[in-house]
Amino acid sequence: MEIGFLGLGIMGKAMALNLLKNGFKVTVWNRTLSKCDELVEHGASIGETPAAVIKKCNFTIAMLSDPAAALSVVFDKDGVVETIGSGKSYIDMSTVDAETSVKISEGIIAKGGRFLEAPVSGSKKPAEDGQLVILAAGDKALYEEIIPAFDVLGKKSFYLGEVGNGAKMKLVVNMVMGSMMNAFSEGLDLAGKSGLDPSTLLDVLALGAIANPMFSGKGPAMLKNNYSPAFPLKHQQKDMRLALALGDENAVSMPIAAASNEAFKKARSMGLGDLDFSAVFEAVKSQKQ
Repeated sequence: MEIGFLGLGIMGKAMALNLLKNGFKVTVWNRTLSKCDELVEHGASIGETPAAVIKKCNFTIAMLSDPAAALSVVFDKDGVVETIGSGKSYIDMSTVDAETSVKISEGIIAKGGRFLEAPVSGSKKPAEDGQLVILAAGDKALYEEIIPAFDVLGKKSFYLGEVGNGAKMKLVVNMVMGSMMNAFSEGLDLAGKSGLDPSTLLDVLALGAIANPMFSGKGPAMLKNNYSPAFPLKHQQKDMRLALALGDENAVSMPIAAASNEAFKKARSMGLGDLDFSAVFEAVKSQKQ
């Protein structure tokens, strides 16, 4: 199976490499073409534009940073819709809102192509290890055909029905994650400022009912002020914003998520947007008493 891959950021690069290492032929594109070089060393071909990748490959995956980027790659000059058509399939694994996903789907289907949204739960390490959780929705036949690739990229795939449901599920997951990270950061700060050893708090949490991989994986680095980006804070804040908008649409009160979003916005204003989302800890610690 030959697969096109659009977007080689932290996630896309790791995912495309996994496809190459598992025997898939891959043609890659990135807005900054130099980011394709490492993939070429592992056997990838380069497409000069998204339209060129679509023309060459029957299946194309996109992993882009936000709704604006996802829409641009599809609808702008040399974009996906210029060459998509019968026999061509587009799988968008970016995290976007349901409205954006539906708009992309309509554009692809209008040209005769097939569309599947498939955002993922997981960041850099799960992407590298092929341990993502894939949240797919849209064309059921396409979902079944692309499963061999999903099995390389993830540990579990869910089919959630109509387009938009994948986007909604991903936003709910990331809203919970962002809220948890804020509570965790406040706990570490409270422990330290009340005379406790925050590292002991990590040990206690790891043995209790709320033990989880995020606390155990992020906590030690946070205590060392190490925020090497696995999932950039600016993207987490974008997902909180989109989740809150989904709450508005459905009249769901979300005061915890709203407060967490404000903390991520504060961290962005402190220049921490490109660091890992756990850098919200710095915003929490900086709060005046």
